[in-house]
Amino acid sequence: MNRESFAAGERLVSPAYVRQGCEARRSHEHLIRLLLEKGKCPENGWDESTLELFLHELAIMDSNNFLGNCGVGEREGRVASALVARRHYRFIHGIGRSGDISAVQPKAAGSSLLNKITNSLVLDIIKLAGVHTVANCFVVPMATGMSLTLCFLTLRHKRPKAKYIIWPRIDQKSCFKSMITAGFEPVVIENVLEGDELRTDLKAVEAKVQELGPDYILCIHSTTSCFAPRVPDRLEELAVICANYDIPHIVNNAYGVQSSKCMHLIQQGARVGRIDAFVQSLDKNFMVPVGGAIIAGFNDSFIQEISKMYPGRASASPSLDVLITLLSLGSNGYKKLLKERKEMFSYLSNQIKKLSEAYNERLLHTPHNPISLAMTLKTLDEHRDKAVTQLGSMLFTRQVSGARVVPLGSVQTVSGYTFRGFMSHTNNYPCAYLNAASAIGMKMQDVDLFIKRLDRCLKAVRKEQSKESDDNYDKTEDVDIEEMALKLDNVLLDTYQDASS
Repeated sequence: MNRESFAAGERLVSPAYVRQGCEARRSHEHLIRLLLEKGKCPENGWDESTLELFLHELAIMDSNNFLGNCGVGEREGRVASALVARRHYRFIHGIGRSGDISAVQPKAAGSSLLNKITNSLVLDIIKLAGVHTVANCFVVPMATGMSLTLCFLTLRHKRPKAKYIIWPRIDQKSCFKSMITAGFEPVVIENVLEGDELRTDLKAVEAKVQELGPDYILCIHSTTSCFAPRVPDRLEELAVICANYDIPHIVNNAYGVQSSKCMHLIQQGARVGRIDAFVQSLDKNFMVPVGGAIIAGFNDSFIQEISKMYPGRASASPSLDVLITLLSLGSNGYKKLLKERKEMFSYLSNQIKKLSEAYNERLLHTPHNPISLAMTLKTLDEHRDKAVTQLGSMLFTRQVSGARVVPLGSVQTVSGYTFRGFMSHTNNYPCAYLNAASAIGMKMQDVDLFIKRLDRCLKAVRKEQSKESDDNYDKTEDVDIEEMALKLDNVLLDTYQDASS
C-alpha cells in the first residue's frame, strides 16, 4: 500500500489507527531501503514478515507477475503447478541472460535485483569472514566441482598452450574430476608427512613447474578446507610461486568461509603473491540446500570474465536461498555461528582425545587443520583387515553421518587415474584412522551423541575381536543385541563403502 491507499483507508477506519499501521509498514520499508542503499548484510536479522514483504515486492517486478501480461515468447515464466510457483516465491525467470549470468533481464527486474543484492551481501560476508581485499564475487547455481571447472575453462582462452593443472593431492573426487571435465591433465603432487600432518611439497611443485614449463601449465589448483590429517595447502608459498612464474592460481575453498584460518590464508596469499579466484560451497558455509557456490577473486575483470563464460540463464534458487538465510541471520547472527563453530571444534577435539586414550588410541596432532580431526585406529587395524571398515559401517547404520573411517591400502581409480591409499591423501599413511569435523551449525548435543555412539561401536568391535582370538569360545552362547547388530553391519558393509567413496 502506498500513501494514497492509506489516505483512502482513513475514510473507512479511524485515521489514528491507519496512521499507526502506516508507521509500522514504514519500519519494514526502512530496512529494505537501507539494504538497497548500502548493499551490505544488515547487522541484525530480519523477521519473516519483512523478508516476505521484500520478496513479494521484488517478485511483482517480474513480467510473469504483471497484471494483464501477454506473453507470446517461448519462455514467459509459465508454471503449471501453483505449489512450484509458491516454492520459488514466483521468481520464475531465473538470473542472467544468455551471454552473462550477472546480466540484467529486461523482463525480470525483480529477479535481476535479487541477484545483484545477493552477490553484494555475499561479498560483504566474505570480507567479514577474513578476505578483506576481495574485489568481486557472484553466486553460481552449480556446486563446487562444476564451479571450479568454469574457472578452468575461462583460463583456457588466456593460456592456449596450457595442457596441465598442478594439483597438490587431496582425495576428494569432485575437485579432481573438475580438471578432467575441463579437458586438462592433472599433475598430482604427493604431500609430505610432517609429524602427523600431510603438507604441501613446495619443492616438488616448483620442480614440476620448471619441468613442464610455465606456458604449458593452466594453473596451480590448491586447497584450503580438507579432511585431517591433510591440512590446508601452503597458500602463501604457492601464491609466490604463481607470481614468480606468471601462472594463475585457483583455490578450492569448499567449506573454508566458516574458518578464519582458511580465509586468512587466502588473504595472505593474495597479499604476497597471486590468487586469481577462490571457490566456496553455499551449502557447507551457509546451511542452505546443495546446488550453489560462490566464485570470488581479487581482480574484478577476471571474475566478470568467469560469469560471462557461463552459458545461458541460470536458476535463481541458490541465490534466493542464501539471500533469505543472510537476511534472517544478519551479520551478527552469522558471526555468532562462526564463533560457536570454533567452540565446538575445541569441544569435539577434547572429547575425541579422551575417548581415544580410553581405547589406547590417540588424536592425531594436526594443528594446521581448523575444521577436521582424526583419531587413530591402530589397535583395530592390527587385529583384522575388515575391522576398520566394520566400525565405519556400524556408525553408518547407527545414523552417524559425516564420520569417515580410512583403512590402510585402499585403492581407487578416478577418471582413469589410480590412487593408492585413497581417502588418506597419500600412498602410505602410517595408520588407519577415523575423521570427524566441526562444521558450522554443529551443536554440543551432536558431539555428545557422536561420542556416545562411537564409544558403543568401539566396545562392540573390540568384543568381537576378543571372541575371535579365543579358540575355546563357543559362538552359540552369549548372543546379545550388539552382536546381532554386528551381523547386520557386515551385510551393510558394502553399502557404507559405496557411501564413503
